[in-house]
Amino acid sequence: MENMEIKNHPCFNAEIRKKYARIHLPVAPACNIQCRFCNRRYDCANESRPGVTSAVLSPQQALSYLKYKHAKNPEITVVGIAGPGDPMADAEKTFETLKLVRQSFPNILLCVATNGLALAQNVDRLAELKVSHVTVTVSAVDPDIGAKICAWVRPDKKPFRGVEGAAMLWERQQEGMKKIVEAGITLKINCIIIPGINDGHILEVAKTVKNIGAHIMNCTPLIPAAGSEFENREIPSPDIIHDIRAAAGEIIPQMAHCAQCRADACGIIGAQELQKDMLTVEDFAKMPLRPGDDRPYVAVGTREGILVNQHLGEVDKFIVFRNGGHGFEIESIRNAPPPGTGVKRWLDMADILSDCRTVLVSGIGPSPRKILLEKGLAVTEMEGLVEEGLKAVFSGNEIPAVMRRRFMGCGGACGGSGQGCQ
Repeated sequence: MENMEIKNHPCFNAEIRKKYARIHLPVAPACNIQCRFCNRRYDCANESRPGVTSAVLSPQQALSYLKYKHAKNPEITVVGIAGPGDPMADAEKTFETLKLVRQSFPNILLCVATNGLALAQNVDRLAELKVSHVTVTVSAVDPDIGAKICAWVRPDKKPFRGVEGAAMLWERQQEGMKKIVEAGITLKINCIIIPGINDGHILEVAKTVKNIGAHIMNCTPLIPAAGSEFENREIPSPDIIHDIRAAAGEIIPQMAHCAQCRADACGIIGAQELQKDMLTVEDFAKMPLRPGDDRPYVAVGTREGILVNQHLGEVDKFIVFRNGGHGFEIESIRNAPPPGTGVKRWLDMADILSDCRTVLVSGIGPSPRKILLEKGLAVTEMEGLVEEGLKAVFSGNEIPAVMRRRFMGCGGACGGSGQGCQ
C-alpha cells in the first residue's frame, strides 16, 4: 500500500469523499456521559446514526473484519473508532485495536471520535500509534447550556450532574483538545445543533474551539433517538443548518458532507454498501474473541448448573459448554487450579480453559482478569441463567443489561442514572 496522506481522509476532505472509503470498528461499547439525545440501544439494523452498530467486536475480531473488508474494498484509507460508546471510556479495547491495525496496516490513517472527557490522559498513546485525526463532540462551551444537553458525566465511579457535570466536561475537553493540537494531530469538532437549546450558541462554540486550535468544524443536526429524553424535540430545518454553517464558516472551516455515520459504517460516505455474499459485523462477532485460536467452548462458574453464581476465585469446577446442533451441550467438567498459588493459579486456569472463548462468572478481580485476557480468554461477568448467557455469547451479542453485574455499568438499552455506568 502506498503511503496514505492526510488529504486521503474522506471525512476531512470533501473533494475525495467519493474516491476513498472509511471503516468504523465498533469495539467501544462503554460510555462515560449521558447525553439527553442518546439512547444506548445500539444494536439496531435499521437506523443510521452515530452510536448504532449491529454488534460489538473484540479487538482481534475487529482486525479480522478489517482485513476481510479491506481485501474486498482496497480504497479504504481510514480506520476509525467512534463507538458505539466512547472510545476513551474503556480505552484499553480501543488502544489494543489501534495497535493491531497499525501493525497490520502501517500506512492506513487512524482516527478516533470522542466526547473528550477522558481524552487528555490518552493523547500520548494516540500520538504514539500515529493517530492522525481526532474528533471531539463539543455542543456547548457554557456549562449552563451544557447542562441542558448532558444529564451526567462520570469520569470515575461518581457521576456529576447539572452545571457541575457540564463544567467538568468542558474543562476536560479543553485540556484534551489543547494536547491534541500540541501533538500535531488534526482536530475536528462535532457540534450538535439542538433548536431551542444551543442554536444561538454555536458561533461562540466555533470561536472558542478555533482559539484552541481546531482545524475544522462539523455542525450537524440533532437526530432525536427513540427512547431518549430528546426523542420529541424539534429537528433543525435545512435552512437553520445552512445559516449556522455559513456563519460558523466565517470563523472556522466547515465540514458539510457528514453522513452522521453508524459506529460500524463501512465504504464510501453516503453510499449504500453492497452486502450481497459478504460477511457482516455480526458474522465476525460470532467468531472467537481472538480469531485464529481454536476456541469453540464457553466455561461457566455455577454451583448447580442453572445459574451463573460463582465468583472466579471460588470456582472449584467449571462446566464447559459447546453449541450443539440441538442446543447447548456439556462438553466437559474441568477442575479449577487449587487456590493459594497466586499468579500461577490464573495462568494455569488460562491453560485449562485454552479452548474456551470466554468464562461466565459472577465476579472477578482486576489481576486475574488482566492475566486471562492476555492469554486470550475473555471474562464475562453476569448473574442469571446459564442458558441466557450462553445464548448471548454464542450469538456474538452483549449480555442482556438486566443480567450484568451492577458495578459493570449499563450497556445497550439503558440510559441509566450514572450510578453504575462506565
